[in-house]
Amino acid sequence: MAIPLFNSIASWFLKKRIHQIELFIKYPHEVQQEVLQDLLRVSEQTEIGLNYQFSSITNYEVFKSRVPLVAYEDIAKDINRSRKGEANIFWPTPIKWFAKSSGTTDSKSKFIPVSVEALEHCHYKAGKDMLSFYFNNNPESELFNGKNLRLGGSQEIYDNSTSYFGDLSAIIIDNMPFWAEISSTPSHKVSLMPEWEAKMDAILKESINENVTSFAGVPSWMMVLFNKVLEQTEKKNILEVWPNLEVFFHGGVSFKPYKNQYSNFFPGSQLKYYETYNASEGFFGIQDQNNSDEMLLMLDYGIFYEFIPVDGMDQDIVPLAGVSLYTNYALVITTNGGLWRYKLGDVIKFTSVAPYRIQVVGRTKHFINAFGEELMVENADFALSKAAQALGVHIIDFTAAPIFMKGKTSGAHQWLVEFDSQPENMERFTSLLDETLREVNSDYDAKRYKNLTMRLPEIVIAQPKLFYNWLSENKKLGGQHKVPRLSNNRDLMEELLAFNAKKPL
Repeated sequence: MAIPLFNSIASWFLKKRIHQIELFIKYPHEVQQEVLQDLLRVSEQTEIGLNYQFSSITNYEVFKSRVPLVAYEDIAKDINRSRKGEANIFWPTPIKWFAKSSGTTDSKSKFIPVSVEALEHCHYKAGKDMLSFYFNNNPESELFNGKNLRLGGSQEIYDNSTSYFGDLSAIIIDNMPFWAEISSTPSHKVSLMPEWEAKMDAILKESINENVTSFAGVPSWMMVLFNKVLEQTEKKNILEVWPNLEVFFHGGVSFKPYKNQYSNFFPGSQLKYYETYNASEGFFGIQDQNNSDEMLLMLDYGIFYEFIPVDGMDQDIVPLAGVSLYTNYALVITTNGGLWRYKLGDVIKFTSVAPYRIQVVGRTKHFINAFGEELMVENADFALSKAAQALGVHIIDFTAAPIFMKGKTSGAHQWLVEFDSQPENMERFTSLLDETLREVNSDYDAKRYKNLTMRLPEIVIAQPKLFYNWLSENKKLGGQHKVPRLSNNRDLMEELLAFNAKKPL
């Protein structure tokens, strides 16, 4: 009787939050201006607050004119100072947690500050809101009659003597409030295990006999777990193991390539899918309707948003009140974690402005993030050049795209590469490419672990002048036209592969 009672109390409590959300939906611009003023007032006596005279900033226009836009590289030195124990640099309360994220040009990984306020008023608040939306849309839900199976990062928390760092998911689990811990599986201890295979076995041991009613995690990693479950239980699908499943809360990578495969895990099921949009820097959006491909932009998490039109990055940056529908915007955030006018690197578009709903379009740079690896062009350029130099060849041009996971088969990256002369040892070239990518990109390295999510790259050798001839045929010759280095889908790759299969001109 205790569990059904808990389900009733929890669902009643979560539904109360909907009234607060309706407030920022009704008054979005006022709420955002209040967020900005609160952030400025709290941070007046910080180093950055004194430097830019936060105490005299009275409105957004003054804020925009006085505080510069920054990328991670611009603030990396200040973050390193904070990691070494210096306080009050960009946020007034002590920051001891840093979320390790994927690499930049200058370093293997970023370390994003995570304040107590960011944990409490952003990440954990978003976790409750995710459930609030679900219960509001599904009032007969019995979600809390069972448990949520969470699949977080596989990186442990590291002690830096003055601070701690690790995956954001590990930081969140390590600081999890009691209400979330008692309704989750596996245990805190298992969730933070660093060794992936041992962790998977431990998850199954703890969770296989639980009444799991929901999942939360990255789709590609969750597929690995599902295959392990079916292998161990010898069941035909996941519903035979956990028959009371209701919803999968997912984020991190696009779900579209995986949706058909998930239907094989849940045949004939009414399982619901709820998308979330979060990053190490903050939690930004939550799907607020059943069967939707949009997310509500969350406006009261201590994050102030600005938007730069991507089609013409020199155009004026605008606050929420200045956005237009279906325009691609690069996202800029000011947060209660101490990030000020920070260029996140994500591209979103608004599908609705009443309320403000969004879709994530991609990144401001070409990338591959099919499995959470966040492979950037800088990584690709460096790794290819290093492999080519080692084997004494030169690369004319290239493009790369994901090979998506299928069933029990791991995913991979497929590279279409034009050489001046083919390497004598292609296996060695592939190995060097992979090794270097693992060295310069911690997220890629994690996904390559024991071939569980990603196997070795696949190299396809391009005909001589393939890319030039393809550009010519598409009337795209000229300095302003370039073949995209990295794509997050296979559209371009399939077109180029078909072109490559033709006889040379």
